[in-house]
Amino acid sequence: MTEQTDGVSRRTFLAGAAATGAVAAAGCTSNTGTETSSGLTGDIDISGSSTVFPLAVAMRGAFTGESASQYPNVTAEEQHPKVDISINSTGSGGGFTNYFCTGDTDFNNASRPITETEQEQCSSNDVEPVELKVATDAVTVVVNNNADWFGEDDCVTVDQLAEIWSAETKPTTWSDVNSEWPDEEIQLYGPTTASGTFDYFKEEIVGEDVKHRTDYQSTEKDNQIINGVANSQYAIGYMGYAYYSENTDRVTALAIDNGDGCVKPTLETASSGEYQPLSRPLFTYPARSALSEDHIAEFARFWLEHSTSRTIVADNVGYVPNTEEEKQANLDKLESAIEAASE
Repeated sequence: MTEQTDGVSRRTFLAGAAATGAVAAAGCTSNTGTETSSGLTGDIDISGSSTVFPLAVAMRGAFTGESASQYPNVTAEEQHPKVDISINSTGSGGGFTNYFCTGDTDFNNASRPITETEQEQCSSNDVEPVELKVATDAVTVVVNNNADWFGEDDCVTVDQLAEIWSAETKPTTWSDVNSEWPDEEIQLYGPTTASGTFDYFKEEIVGEDVKHRTDYQSTEKDNQIINGVANSQYAIGYMGYAYYSENTDRVTALAIDNGDGCVKPTLETASSGEYQPLSRPLFTYPARSALSEDHIAEFARFWLEHSTSRTIVADNVGYVPNTEEEKQANLDKLESAIEAASE
């Protein structure tokens, strides 16, 4: 299942997407990237992570000028309304396997690094991914607002999370995990196996050598996770922080105790590294060959140049912006790839 959206702000998009589902991308159409008197023109196709999806939508709105009023720091010279950018939310793995590594998209967004198997698939199709870090996320575990058995700290340990989500333990009720918790069935919501968020959560919480349980409501639409948990007192789910940040009144985010006390997911604790083990980098991967086209190279530059923007990345989307050092390191990598693509 994929999602597409037009160039609206993340706040407007997420509210609409919850009610209407997939929305077709709109804009001008052009088959080649060229410079015109009014700026660049051309098509850009993006697949991948549902977590990075709202950030990509925000960057598209700023780049094309569709959301210019929200971003006063984006100059008119940086806006290119004749570039048509289509974004599909397919999951990190689904994007790599089914779109990007087959040569069908120009970028793949990912909430975890590309795997060796995906690298091999890309290579077999002469697709060379360029890894660019665009933000930092805090994977957020949420429960119903009436789940008062967690106490005043709303805290859960890493071991308890591992037990809840492990296929080896598979507790049926909350009391199976903690005898002081309700003898009520646990209802679980989370991303699909095509999601980078699934991969990251499994590795960091469940364990590399332990299977993630499969008897849960899985979806690539994070708002469905929010809805499921909000509508059931005994539910638990996890997703990227940005979706939780838009629904703080509907669900409760659990603090995580990784052995050093309870830490709530926030932009500050993710940035400092205090929120462990669920702080993680977010990426976009342009194909090096695609960077030979001016409009694609310019969009990649724009994204990195504004990856330090608190307005776009933190305030509008809900992630931790890159540092200036991270921005420059990734820009240097990008410029090298653009130069190589143009040879």
